[in-house]
Amino acid sequence: MTAFDQAVETIRRGSDSATLAAQLYGELTDDERLNLLDGDIYYWQGRLDIVRHGYNIAPYVMGAVNRLGIPGIRFVDGPRGCVSGHGTAFPVSMARGATWNEALEERVGEAIGEEVREQGGNLFGGVCINLPRHPAWGRIQETYSDQPVLLGSLGAALTRGVRRHAMACVKHFACNSMENARFKVDVKVDEATFHEVYGPHFKTVIDAGADAVMTAYNSVNGEYCGQNAWLIRQTLRKDWGFTGIVASDFVWGLRDVTKSVKAGLNIEEPFHQQRYTKLRAALDRGDVTWDDIRELGERILDTQLRFYAQRDMREPAGTMAGAEHAALAREVAEQSMVLLKNENNTLPLKAARRIAVIGPMAQNRLHLLGAWSAHGREEDAVSLFAGLENEYRGRAELLYARGCDFDGEDRSGFREAVAAAAAADVVVLCLGEKKQWSGENASRSTIALPEIQEQLAAELAQTGKPLVLVLSSGRPLELCRLEPLCGAMVQMWQPGIRGGNPLAGILSGRINPSGRLAMTFPRSTGQIPIYYNRRQSGRTHQGKYQDIPSTPLYEFGHGLSYTTFEYGDLRPSATTLRRGEKVTVEVSVTNTGGMDGAETVHWFISDPVCRISRPVRELKHFEKQPIRRGETRTFRFEIDPEKDLSFTDGDGNRFLEPGDYFILVKDKKVKLTLTD
Repeated sequence: MTAFDQAVETIRRGSDSATLAAQLYGELTDDERLNLLDGDIYYWQGRLDIVRHGYNIAPYVMGAVNRLGIPGIRFVDGPRGCVSGHGTAFPVSMARGATWNEALEERVGEAIGEEVREQGGNLFGGVCINLPRHPAWGRIQETYSDQPVLLGSLGAALTRGVRRHAMACVKHFACNSMENARFKVDVKVDEATFHEVYGPHFKTVIDAGADAVMTAYNSVNGEYCGQNAWLIRQTLRKDWGFTGIVASDFVWGLRDVTKSVKAGLNIEEPFHQQRYTKLRAALDRGDVTWDDIRELGERILDTQLRFYAQRDMREPAGTMAGAEHAALAREVAEQSMVLLKNENNTLPLKAARRIAVIGPMAQNRLHLLGAWSAHGREEDAVSLFAGLENEYRGRAELLYARGCDFDGEDRSGFREAVAAAAAADVVVLCLGEKKQWSGENASRSTIALPEIQEQLAAELAQTGKPLVLVLSSGRPLELCRLEPLCGAMVQMWQPGIRGGNPLAGILSGRINPSGRLAMTFPRSTGQIPIYYNRRQSGRTHQGKYQDIPSTPLYEFGHGLSYTTFEYGDLRPSATTLRRGEKVTVEVSVTNTGGMDGAETVHWFISDPVCRISRPVRELKHFEKQPIRRGETRTFRFEIDPEKDLSFTDGDGNRFLEPGDYFILVKDKKVKLTLTD
């Protein structure tokens, strides 16, 4: 048994991990102590391996010490699945946000953790909870939402699942939601904005047990995140009590070796790079001390020891992109799809005998995987056409025409597409984004689909046949020209390897759609930024555009169903409460339609009178429940004033003011009064 294994067994019997980490650190040589703080292969070799073989095809190892059995950090990226090997390509995170299902996301985390562990990894670097304000941002599909409560809740769920098998790393800390300027932009953020908007979801995930935090490339208030003492030592360590590892973003994630050590950054990921070439000299000059190095190294060892002592003892085998995980990917895809529009009950397609399936996405499998596709294989994906074939076999004839490519100007396929539409009872038009249109270094200047796709839709609409638009993307889209042409629209996102079958089930009516938007769909790119929780002002409206309404096309939380839900009145356990007291508010929801379904209840709070301007309303809680036809379910929200009614001022101080607060659910409202 190695020294590391012995320490793990001792911790399992109740010994203190920090003490054993210090003992283990004492057995290291000076070179080994320095090697804890960065990757185990040289920079140029690592870069060459990426060019020759691909990114992260095997775990990146940082700080392994074989003679003592110290595994080191064995990094595998995400967020869609295990990048090393050919892992299960789950739906993009933006899709999983639309499920509003914490339990489901925890199961995704466990599946990913199993695959990471099976590939020899011990840290999953894919808990991405960046808060975006612009949906054209390249990495929008890597995150769940633009709202802290949902980001934190689903990020925490993913973390809990992953940690049964691998350490979980949350990223990118902090204020990172830009792409082209991420290496040079300095984000100016006051304490109130940071703690109310850009920070709380990170704290939620850290409180859920995250083992590591990855810093961002950008700077915040004049200092790069990888060497920012206010972010690392003050916020993470002192204010939030984080005891895990702080690591840089990959390759050039820090700028100054000395500052990064002093600020408390534990690891420069993923190669021998700046610390390898400069840290010895900094020690010789006295810019950093061996005590500084010890602090960083012992925390790295302590984190590993604690994790190995608590992880699932079972070694997974045969889970990599296996049938069980594929079935889970299908379940997630099903719950993520959002019925945006259903005019005159265009859907479900129960009576159609000839269905024209048209568009560049109809038979494409590669682009359903999306960016950061976990090295998923195209051949494992189920196309939309294949899903419809499975669904309608023996019931309806399918006609196919590609119509056009995803972009370009070639209209030569329009004639075939129009002919197929004319011969059919209904048209299912499959449009969307290529996988490379989102991802790292892949921002767009517009969120509209290319003109050729919109032209194809216009041509098909002229046939007079009912038009069902199916959209695959990693972000909200500009749909103002497409929406009037369609009787129904389904946002299926980039659903991973098993999107075709659940989409077909929704179109046929076998599956009742339950997805709800986790981010606003604007009418136009020019409306951005647009989000529901704008701050209150003296004016009663948001301002007006000359050419479009000021309202979004589809608001945050929007999503239709094939059944109907009726909400009762809000029932608080008390309408007046004091500091330290809690109150529970309930609402009954009845399925009044003819089909079983699932409903997500969104709980908002409004604070209309406050010492600083507060949002018109803020999401504070959500819950999703299945409700059978004719059944009534009760949804509850326990309000803790210190957590749910307080706010942070510009100096970073938390305040709770007495006064009136309103709890909002759909069109229901109830007033709570807080007294001293």
